[in-house]
Amino acid sequence: MVDDESTGFSLPRGATGFYSPKDGPLPETDLRVFRSALHAAARAAGGRVGKVEGRAYPRTFHTASVVNDEGKPSSIILCHAYHPWIAFARERRDWYSEEFLEPPSWAGAFAHAGFVVLNREQLTTPLSDVDTSVLTQGEWREIRFYGITTLGGVIFNAWD
Repeated sequence: MVDDESTGFSLPRGATGFYSPKDGPLPETDLRVFRSALHAAARAAGGRVGKVEGRAYPRTFHTASVVNDEGKPSSIILCHAYHPWIAFARERRDWYSEEFLEPPSWAGAFAHAGFVVLNREQLTTPLSDVDTSVLTQGEWREIRFYGITTLGGVIFNAWD
Protein backbone atom coordinates (compact mmCIF):
# COMPACT_ATOMS: atom_id res chain seq x y z
CA MET A 1 0.00 0.00 0.00
CA VAL A 2 0.99 3.60 -0.44
CA ASP A 3 2.04 5.32 2.76
CA ASP A 4 -0.70 7.94 3.29
CA GLU A 5 0.72 9.77 6.28
CA SER A 6 1.65 13.29 5.21
CA THR A 7 2.86 14.68 8.51
CA GLY A 8 5.39 13.54 11.02
CA PHE A 9 7.97 12.35 8.48
CA SER A 10 11.32 11.93 10.20
CA LEU A 11 14.40 12.17 8.00
CA PRO A 12 16.93 9.44 8.80
CA ARG A 13 20.71 9.77 8.43
CA GLY A 14 21.64 9.66 4.76
CA ALA A 15 18.33 10.97 3.42
CA THR A 16 20.21 13.76 1.59
CA GLY A 17 22.98 11.44 0.38
CA PHE A 18 25.52 13.18 2.63
CA TYR A 19 27.24 11.35 5.45
CA SER A 20 30.19 11.65 7.77
CA PRO A 21 32.89 9.00 7.24
CA LYS A 22 33.17 8.64 11.02
CA ASP A 23 29.55 7.42 11.07
CA GLY A 24 30.26 4.77 8.44
CA PRO A 25 28.79 4.32 4.97
CA LEU A 26 25.12 4.81 4.26
CA PRO A 27 22.80 1.84 3.79
CA GLU A 28 22.07 1.06 0.14
CA THR A 29 18.81 0.17 -1.53
CA ASP A 30 19.19 -3.24 -3.16
CA LEU A 31 18.99 -2.65 -6.92
CA ARG A 32 18.02 -6.29 -7.54
CA VAL A 33 14.96 -5.88 -5.32
CA PHE A 34 14.11 -2.61 -7.08
CA ARG A 35 14.41 -4.23 -10.52
CA SER A 36 12.27 -7.16 -9.44
CA ALA A 37 9.58 -4.81 -8.11
CA LEU A 38 9.86 -2.76 -11.30
CA HIS A 39 9.12 -5.82 -13.43
CA ALA A 40 6.14 -6.71 -11.21
CA ALA A 41 4.89 -3.12 -11.53
CA ALA A 42 5.26 -3.22 -15.33
CA ARG A 43 3.22 -6.44 -15.48
CA ALA A 44 0.53 -4.90 -13.24
CA ALA A 45 0.46 -1.81 -15.50
CA GLY A 46 0.14 -3.92 -18.64
CA GLY A 47 3.40 -2.48 -19.94
CA ARG A 48 7.07 -3.30 -19.85
CA VAL A 49 10.18 -1.97 -18.16
CA GLY A 50 11.72 0.94 -20.03
CA LYS A 51 15.07 2.58 -19.42
CA VAL A 52 16.66 1.96 -16.01
CA GLU A 53 19.44 4.29 -14.82
CA GLY A 54 21.44 3.56 -11.71
CA ARG A 55 22.35 6.42 -9.42
CA ALA A 56 25.23 8.50 -10.73
CA TYR A 57 27.06 10.95 -8.47
CA PRO A 58 25.83 13.32 -7.18
CA ARG A 59 22.21 12.11 -7.59
CA THR A 60 20.63 10.37 -4.59
CA PHE A 61 18.32 8.15 -6.64
CA HIS A 62 17.96 5.59 -9.42
CA THR A 63 15.40 6.14 -12.18
CA ALA A 64 13.32 3.83 -14.31
CA SER A 65 10.18 3.85 -16.38
CA VAL A 66 7.30 1.60 -17.25
CA VAL A 67 6.35 2.01 -20.91
CA ASN A 68 3.19 1.17 -22.83
CA ASP A 69 2.96 -0.80 -26.09
CA GLU A 70 3.97 2.32 -28.05
CA GLY A 71 7.14 2.68 -25.96
CA LYS A 72 5.93 5.83 -24.18
CA PRO A 73 6.58 6.04 -20.44
CA SER A 74 3.54 6.41 -18.24
CA SER A 75 5.70 7.95 -15.54
CA ILE A 76 9.24 7.98 -14.23
CA ILE A 77 9.95 5.97 -11.10
CA LEU A 78 12.45 7.37 -8.61
CA CYS A 79 14.09 4.98 -6.17
CA HIS A 80 16.17 6.51 -3.38
CA ALA A 81 19.66 5.00 -3.36
CA TYR A 82 20.01 4.80 0.44
CA HIS A 83 16.50 4.29 1.79
CA PRO A 84 13.67 2.19 0.32
CA TRP A 85 11.60 5.14 -0.92
CA ILE A 86 9.77 5.28 -4.25
CA ALA A 87 8.33 8.38 -5.91
CA PHE A 88 6.87 9.16 -9.33
CA ALA A 89 7.49 12.06 -11.72
CA ARG A 90 6.52 12.99 -15.26
CA GLU A 91 10.07 13.41 -16.59
CA ARG A 92 13.66 12.50 -15.80
CA ARG A 93 15.62 15.19 -14.03
CA ASP A 94 18.74 15.41 -11.90
CA TRP A 95 16.77 16.82 -8.97
CA TYR A 96 13.21 17.44 -7.96
CA SER A 97 11.42 19.90 -5.70
CA GLU A 98 7.66 19.74 -6.35
CA GLU A 99 7.44 17.94 -9.71
CA PHE A 100 6.05 14.71 -8.25
CA LEU A 101 3.03 12.71 -9.37
CA GLU A 102 0.55 10.69 -7.38
CA PRO A 103 1.53 7.00 -7.42
CA PRO A 104 -0.28 5.04 -10.14
CA SER A 105 -2.54 2.13 -9.26
CA TRP A 106 0.26 -0.36 -9.95
CA ALA A 107 2.62 1.25 -7.38
CA GLY A 108 1.54 -1.40 -4.89
CA ALA A 109 4.09 -3.75 -6.50
CA PHE A 110 6.82 -1.64 -4.87
CA ALA A 111 5.12 -1.68 -1.47
CA HIS A 112 4.81 -5.48 -1.70
CA ALA A 113 8.58 -5.62 -2.24
CA GLY A 114 9.25 -3.63 0.93
CA PHE A 115 9.50 -0.10 -0.45
CA VAL A 116 7.68 2.91 0.97
CA VAL A 117 5.74 4.56 -1.85
CA LEU A 118 5.61 8.28 -1.18
CA ASN A 119 2.68 10.28 -2.50
CA ARG A 120 2.72 13.82 -3.89
CA GLU A 121 1.33 15.32 -0.68
CA GLN A 122 4.15 13.81 1.37
CA LEU A 123 6.84 14.81 -1.11
CA THR A 124 5.64 18.42 -1.27
CA THR A 125 5.39 18.70 2.52
CA PRO A 126 7.18 21.87 3.67
CA LEU A 127 10.39 21.19 5.57
CA SER A 128 8.90 23.05 8.52
CA ASP A 129 6.51 20.08 8.91
CA VAL A 130 9.28 17.45 8.74
CA ASP A 131 11.54 16.23 11.55
CA THR A 132 14.91 17.44 10.25
CA SER A 133 16.80 17.09 13.53
CA VAL A 134 19.28 14.62 12.02
CA LEU A 135 20.45 17.06 9.32
CA THR A 136 23.93 18.51 9.72
CA GLN A 137 25.05 22.10 9.20
CA GLY A 138 26.52 21.05 5.86
CA GLU A 139 23.18 19.61 4.72
CA TRP A 140 21.37 22.77 5.80
CA ARG A 141 23.93 24.81 3.84
CA GLU A 142 23.04 22.80 0.70
CA ILE A 143 19.31 23.15 1.37
CA ARG A 144 19.65 26.93 1.62
CA PHE A 145 22.01 27.14 -1.37
CA TYR A 146 19.62 25.23 -3.63
CA GLY A 147 16.49 26.88 -2.19
CA ILE A 148 14.92 23.58 -1.19
CA THR A 149 11.67 23.90 0.76
CA THR A 150 10.07 20.44 0.51
CA LEU A 151 10.68 16.92 1.73
CA GLY A 152 10.95 15.61 -1.84
CA GLY A 153 13.52 18.25 -2.70
CA VAL A 154 15.69 17.10 0.19
CA ILE A 155 15.61 13.40 -0.61
CA PHE A 156 15.64 13.44 -4.44
CA ASN A 157 18.57 15.76 -5.13
CA ALA A 158 21.87 16.08 -6.97
CA TRP A 159 23.92 18.22 -4.61
CA ASP A 160 27.68 17.97 -4.48
